[in-house]
Amino acid sequence: MTDRLATRFAACKKAGRAALVTFVTAGDPTVADTPAILDALVEGGADIIELGMPFTDPMADGPAIELANLRSLGSGTRTKDIFALAAAFRARHPETPLVLMGYANPMLVRGSAWFAEQCKTAGVDGVICVDVPPEEDAEIGPALRAAGVHLIRLATPTTDAARLPAVLNGASGFLYHVAVAGITGKQQAAQAAVEQAVAKLKAATDLPIAVGFGVRSAEQAAAIGRVADGVVVGSAIVDIIGSHGDAAAPFVKDFVAALRGALNANSPHFRETAA
Repeated sequence: MTDRLATRFAACKKAGRAALVTFVTAGDPTVADTPAILDALVEGGADIIELGMPFTDPMADGPAIELANLRSLGSGTRTKDIFALAAAFRARHPETPLVLMGYANPMLVRGSAWFAEQCKTAGVDGVICVDVPPEEDAEIGPALRAAGVHLIRLATPTTDAARLPAVLNGASGFLYHVAVAGITGKQQAAQAAVEQAVAKLKAATDLPIAVGFGVRSAEQAAAIGRVADGVVVGSAIVDIIGSHGDAAAPFVKDFVAALRGALNANSPHFRETAA
């Protein structure tokens, strides 16, 4: 099986820029609207797509994504719909990595083996399970690895040198550094703290390091992209969907294009071409 995540990170590295990782919630505002929004992410220049699995109690998420969960669940989104969206996305975009992000309950309600097989069948490249610490990962991680699906782990500002080996054990695809302690979308991390954290993580692993939680502007994405392998933007995109509803796709595309332009401007190849 082609490792789309490794291929995409390698291509971005060769181009001299960070990968742009974008998040939206599946079924927000409805399942029928989601394909156009996913296509807008790709057309705007997103390198990797994170598709959120809506959940009733998204403890790590701030108001924007919490509202997205409510909109999605309120419109009737089911787990089967998420996998149908993923499979259809894979058919339309065979090269773009797709990662599911969510909480353990909907992932494990039918068993980890079933969930992992659904991921494999739908062409999902990786899974981020927000609320299962490495020490309790007896189910989802082994099942995903057996299915050839990456388990992407989270590191936080409180992940110290003693804890980091446990986080990295069994992790693959990339490492997601949560730049701020707390919920998504609320505050921005200090650039110096991000640089220090990325340096610490790069010293401990060869996995690409993507940084997210609190990235809301092209300028901030560019700053983080100068030190990280990937920049994750979620709440700012979800806010656009919240504002524009079923007409959100072109606004999402324009915002993502601005983010991608800022990351491109970091690349010496891009600067030479533009000169």
